[in-house]
Amino acid sequence: MTLNELRYVVAVAQERSFGRAAAKCFVSQPALSVAIQKLEDELGAPLFERSKNEVTVTPIGERIVEQAQKVLEEAARIREIAIGGRDQLVGALRLGVIHTVAPYLLPDLITELHDVAPQMPLDIEENLTENLETGLRTGRLDAAIIALPFRVPGVVTEFLYEEPFQVVVPQGHKWAKRKAVSPDELSQEHTILLNVGHCFRDQVLDACPELNQSDAQVTRTNSLETVRNMVASGLGVSVLPRDALTPRYHSQLVVPVPFTQPVPSRRIAVAHRRSFPRPEAIAAIRESIERCRAKPAQPMKAKR
Repeated sequence: MTLNELRYVVAVAQERSFGRAAAKCFVSQPALSVAIQKLEDELGAPLFERSKNEVTVTPIGERIVEQAQKVLEEAARIREIAIGGRDQLVGALRLGVIHTVAPYLLPDLITELHDVAPQMPLDIEENLTENLETGLRTGRLDAAIIALPFRVPGVVTEFLYEEPFQVVVPQGHKWAKRKAVSPDELSQEHTILLNVGHCFRDQVLDACPELNQSDAQVTRTNSLETVRNMVASGLGVSVLPRDALTPRYHSQLVVPVPFTQPVPSRRIAVAHRRSFPRPEAIAAIRESIERCRAKPAQPMKAKR
């Protein structure tokens, strides 16, 4: 049994395809298939059910894949410890970021981090919270920028900043000249929300619980920029976080309107395994984000 064989097993389990797993591992499909068959023969148990169009992990395979992920994480820590012992700010940092933060933070963060740690490039994964959680637990990721609460055994979170929300309406909408909108008013309008799985959707529904009612008119989509464009097209109203409303993302077809007090918001944090051996790298991420937040970029003001 080798580490490469374990990597192949994990890749097939993740990709549900021998071809895609081989490409991910930079080996030929026959070589990967032979290696997995060899491991199955050694273990005396089938790890996958193979069919023409689908690969399914067997029950015993699920347990072995989980253990293989742990073994690979511990093996990776050997290299991390060695690198960290020399210089914690040298070597790539595998950073996950939730979809609703990544587009608005990463352009500035990458630049700022290069100034703080020029020899620590980011290997970025943009994903849903549940997938980033898996990445942290299995060692695929070193750290992740997520929204709180985020409770995972063995993972610690460090608060970064709070981000208020605003209502967005199309130009000419009856709310466009309002000074503020109450969260319970959104259920009176056709509202555009993100799909299930996005934590920002859950946060909006927590702030505006009336949108959970069966008679609420709700359209779902998969990105905040699509939400913005749908609002601009007059298809409804929505809610966006502050960073999606800075001047660089300005659209004259969309009008932001503040919420009444208390303004709904979310708390953004960086999460990492408690055992991660490069605390200075996490500190560099925090420092870079603080510098990004200090830049003079104010949210757009609603028209009066």
